[in-house]
Amino acid sequence: MAAVATALPRALIEDYSRNMQVATRPTISDETRWIQRAQDADAGAFEALYRMHIDRVYGLCLRMTGNVSEAEDCAQEAFIQAWNQLGRFRGDSAFGTWLHRIAVNAVLGRMRKSKREQDRIQAAHEVSSAPASCEDNGSLRDLSDAVDRLPEGARHVFVLNGIYGYSHEESSDMLGIAVGTSKAQLHRARRLLAQQLKEQGYEA
Repeated sequence: MAAVATALPRALIEDYSRNMQVATRPTISDETRWIQRAQDADAGAFEALYRMHIDRVYGLCLRMTGNVSEAEDCAQEAFIQAWNQLGRFRGDSAFGTWLHRIAVNAVLGRMRKSKREQDRIQAAHEVSSAPASCEDNGSLRDLSDAVDRLPEGARHVFVLNGIYGYSHEESSDMLGIAVGTSKAQLHRARRLLAQQLKEQGYEA
C-alpha cells in the first residue's frame, strides 16, 4: 500500500520538475567569456551572468524557503557572495552548480539565524504571486503547495534532487548531510507528497 501511495503522484511530480526548469540557458562560450571578464572586475559581464542565472537561483531559493520575500533576499545575497568570491571559481564544476551551492548556503545560513518554520509555511501562500516558469495549471499549483508544506529537510532534498536534478552525492554535499540521509529524505518527501495529493483527489 505504501509503495502504491509513493508511486501515485510520480507522473505529476515529473511534470512539475520539468516545468520548474528554465528553458533559456547561456551557451558555454558566452558564459565562459562573461566569467573571464567578470573575474577581471567587469561589472557589466557579471550583470550578464546575473541575467543568465537569476531565474534558476531565485527558483531554488523560493522552493527551499517557501517564502517570496526570503527567496528574494537569499538570491540577492547569493549573487553578492558570488561577486565577492568570483576569483575562487576555477571551473571545476559548472558555473550554475557553483552558484547553486552559494545559494543553498545563503538559504541555510538564513534559516539558522531565524528558525521560523511555521511562519515560512504560512507565508508560502505568497508563492502564487512569484515569477513562475511553469504553466498556470491547477495540478501543478497543487503540487507546488504540497512541496511548500513538506518538512524542511525533506523539502530541501526534494528541491535539489527531484526538481533541479542533482545527485544524492551533490545534494548531501550542498546540505551538509550524509548521502543516506539525502536518500531517506527524498523517499520521505515523495511519500508525503503522495499522501497530500491523494487527499486532494489525485488518483494513480
